[in-house]
Amino acid sequence: MAQTDEVTTAPEAAPEAGPEATPDAAPDRKARPRRRGRRILLIGGGALLALGVAVGGTGFWVYRHLEGNLDTVDIDRALGGDRPAVLPTGAQDILVLGTDSRSGDNADLVGGDVDGTARSDTAMVVHIPQGRADATVVSIPRDTMVARPACTAADGGQVPEAPRVMFNSIYTAAGPACVVKTVEAMTGLRMNHYAEVDFAGFKDLVDAMGGVEITTDAPIDDRYSGLHLPAGTHQLDGTRALAFVRTRHGIGDGSDLGRIGLQQKFLLAVLSQLQRKGTLSSPTKAFGVADAATKALTTDTDLGSLNGLLDFAQSMKGLQPERMRTVTLPVVTDRIDRNRVAADEPRAQQLWQALREDRPAPAPAAG
Repeated sequence: MAQTDEVTTAPEAAPEAGPEATPDAAPDRKARPRRRGRRILLIGGGALLALGVAVGGTGFWVYRHLEGNLDTVDIDRALGGDRPAVLPTGAQDILVLGTDSRSGDNADLVGGDVDGTARSDTAMVVHIPQGRADATVVSIPRDTMVARPACTAADGGQVPEAPRVMFNSIYTAAGPACVVKTVEAMTGLRMNHYAEVDFAGFKDLVDAMGGVEITTDAPIDDRYSGLHLPAGTHQLDGTRALAFVRTRHGIGDGSDLGRIGLQQKFLLAVLSQLQRKGTLSSPTKAFGVADAATKALTTDTDLGSLNGLLDFAQSMKGLQPERMRTVTLPVVTDRIDRNRVAADEPRAQQLWQALREDRPAPAPAAG
């Protein structure tokens, strides 16, 4: 079993974040209708190697088709040179982001178009030490109050710095490059890569895999997400998988911290299934997974080609799900707004320092 640590102090249950919680966000910034989405899935080595299976099976047409599915963001160009230094250890840090878009294909999945904007709904910093045999995945709660640096938005406009904004508002205000810049300022870690998966694409990917097996220790009954599961083992299709990673009212204290735990559980289940013998043995199924994965992905330009993805997957082939440690950024109830959280210092900085020094994340401290 992979090790999962909840290094958090649970605040009061927070309501779903909405535009009213982010008054400084730019309301007229529009999300792309199809390739922005709500829920993130880290496509691990097994999934990316499926691209190689598909390409090897049917040649140049498949290669062109899959590469044409990809979207990219030029993070390096957007941020310039004012960034943390690359770690001398050779470790890799990847920001994995999911966005809460409610337009285009995603509108049918979340109950209709709200205003065409998008917010980051899930954020994970994936730290992979040199050797690529293990990893630490740090989830950042979306309602964490953070300082946002000055950024250049995707449309070229300037977004001023702000001392207190909710983390999931930054994507709306200035786009993915500004989220990367904010995370780098928080952590002192340079993000080597950026990956984003859209909501509709997540559903299609799970269905292409034939569903994902999940075991729940307690029943989940959430009328908001529509998920009703007794305790036990379940095979979730794409629709129920989306409900599973969205649910929070039916678990724990109803805060976003419980939902993060489900997301981490689901991530590890997906990676385990992709590496299971037979999951990608059929060329047709492998192509389906590869097609869904590339349609769902938006990456930085270095990863934004089939060759880039395959090279990255090859470098990660030794990473096993049981060697992935999942933790949550230590947080406390925000001192101003009890429906929000803030980083619990100095524990948060101790976590980031451990990753900067390529040491294991510290064990949870007493709350």
